[in-house]
Amino acid sequence: MVTFEQAKALADLIGSDHVIFPDSPDYHARRKVWNGMIDRHPALIVRPATAAQVSAVVTAAARSGIPLAVRCGGHSFPGFSTCDDGIVLDLTRMNQITVDPEARIAEVGGGALLGDLDRAGAPHGLVTPAGLVSHTGAGGLTLGGGMGWTSRRLGLTIDSLLAVELVTAEGRVIEVSNDSDPDLFWGLRGGGGNFGIVTKFRFRMHRLGPITVGVWSYPPDRAVQALNSLAAASDVAPRSQTTVALTTLSGVHVTAFHSGDDGMGASSTAPFGHLAGPGEGGLVATDYVTLQSRGDDRICWGRRYYGRGGFLAKPDGAIAETIAELARSAPTPDSEIYMIQLGGAVSDVAEDATAYSGRGGGFYWIVQPIWDDPADDARCLDWGRKGGARLAALSQAGNYLNEQGETGRDVALQAYGAAKFERLTRLKARMDPGNLFRLNQNIAPAPGLTPA
Repeated sequence: MVTFEQAKALADLIGSDHVIFPDSPDYHARRKVWNGMIDRHPALIVRPATAAQVSAVVTAAARSGIPLAVRCGGHSFPGFSTCDDGIVLDLTRMNQITVDPEARIAEVGGGALLGDLDRAGAPHGLVTPAGLVSHTGAGGLTLGGGMGWTSRRLGLTIDSLLAVELVTAEGRVIEVSNDSDPDLFWGLRGGGGNFGIVTKFRFRMHRLGPITVGVWSYPPDRAVQALNSLAAASDVAPRSQTTVALTTLSGVHVTAFHSGDDGMGASSTAPFGHLAGPGEGGLVATDYVTLQSRGDDRICWGRRYYGRGGFLAKPDGAIAETIAELARSAPTPDSEIYMIQLGGAVSDVAEDATAYSGRGGGFYWIVQPIWDDPADDARCLDWGRKGGARLAALSQAGNYLNEQGETGRDVALQAYGAAKFERLTRLKARMDPGNLFRLNQNIAPAPGLTPA
């Protein structure tokens, strides 16, 4: 628990206007996170504006042993970005973005959201691959890997990461790149927030080019046929195209997205409108920024969420049957089995090149119950856990820790595999031997190791 003296000392150090106390008027609004299931009460919420102020908070937490949660978008299923009786380090003031359109490089503050990055690049026709919900924090998404509409063509978010400004557990502010510290840079690309707090990202940006978007729906009685056909059509789709499918009580809802100058937009998206007879829908006129925020209202703050995901080669056969069966038993209309096509540029990068695991997956899926009434908690969690376990039994090894509702050493070990996990624990022992940064999908320091 933070004592009065510790709180006052921290407020004096970085300025009282940066500290929110439990009796502050905006405390209850600021303590909330995206997942409405999470209801925690930090002793302090600190909103720094500079890396030096972040360093001061980290140093104070490390010296006192106070729990420290780091918040950017506040989007994790388990509520990692808040805590009881500790400090929440809220980076939302550090959301500045600078784009150099000639060099195609973006400098992105650690508190920026994906929508901030999308809007900064749009006037220049530039993008960095990122997720599909614009109020997600760029920091958490990137440190876990980052997948989205342009990943098959341009790679994961981490594949466009050039360098970061990092505050370490010792309070040092350092720049990390593949040149300055290749082992740490390896771990930052998929290892989550285990090794420090990123206060600035430097991303490579890419020309988006023209986009084509098709959206079609297929009723529940044609779900299995639609999923089998989607698997076959995806096999021959160009890497300039990514397909996302949401399977719910109301059927299979498919979005096919194409970008770039290869002129294949209309021809490559067309087959996804005839997966099980003609689908309801068609091509839609939209821009990239609008597409990126399309799911914001449905996946909005304050609803209740759980997720379990995994990788698979393609959603056909027994997998298609399982997905359709799960959808028929979904506990709420918005509960879904979400799938995004991967491969392409994601698979071009060697599996061992980054901490992120799952380069060989053809699709990533997540069983995600979404609900609003706390009275539905038990049945929604039961559906999510049991459904996730059924699909996991049919899936490939490895996982994407950004989108897992479960936590613990076994979850991380299963995600990374033994060899990567061991390397990450040794890196953790070097960078954070006291495990200050533990409110995440935690990698504990390897035992018996001390920092160099």
